[in-house]
Amino acid sequence: MSLQRRTLLHSAAALGLVALAPPLFAAAKRKPGANAALIVVDVQNCFIDGGTLPVKGGAEVVPVINKLSLAFQNIVVTQDWHTQGHASFASAHGGKKPFDSVKLNYGDQVLWPDHCVQGTDDAALHKDLKLPTTQLIIRKGFNKGVDSYSAFQEADRKTVTGLAGYLKARGIKTVYITGLATDFCVAWTALDARAAGFEAYVVEDATRAIDLNGSLAAAWKQMAAKGVKRIQSADVEGA
Repeated sequence: MSLQRRTLLHSAAALGLVALAPPLFAAAKRKPGANAALIVVDVQNCFIDGGTLPVKGGAEVVPVINKLSLAFQNIVVTQDWHTQGHASFASAHGGKKPFDSVKLNYGDQVLWPDHCVQGTDDAALHKDLKLPTTQLIIRKGFNKGVDSYSAFQEADRKTVTGLAGYLKARGIKTVYITGLATDFCVAWTALDARAAGFEAYVVEDATRAIDLNGSLAAAWKQMAAKGVKRIQSADVEGA
């Protein structure tokens, strides 16, 4: 506790106002307006228990996101949407196993089990996700030779999805990011949002992580360094 805060609390106690002191330090809730958007990343069957690349506790984000959505006028959803034999699949590389890494022409690539193949039930959005006011669904990872974690830009760091232009044309200045997984698609989306000039919040309890070899801690550190703010759903007014 800082000296200033201790002094203020001691003064409050002396005046019999201790009960009034905590609200002085309570964080103000954030009220998303017309210039804010909720981005819901990859809440799909493939990333839920029973899917082809399950994220532990993945289904737990669904009710949190549904409740959060009530606070937003603007909602964007993303879907991982891979071809058969996608370059990010271990099965496309002889002798490689899921979670190995390879060098592709755009850099290092973690290899995954076959997942979220276009048109399959595995790639469908979770059935309990209720976001009727969604205005846009971004499908990513459909280029066979390039993976795509971010909602804004593919892994080659050249090919854009068009999301930044869409949001800017709508007057959006702030994005709140939720979904799966915290340390991959959520983190890449948040970092690219900042690079595109948006204020970015990651709603921690509306995400879950893979945490591969310390990837979760590394992702939070990288996001913090770029000015991404880490909040909870309770910090959003109207949710």
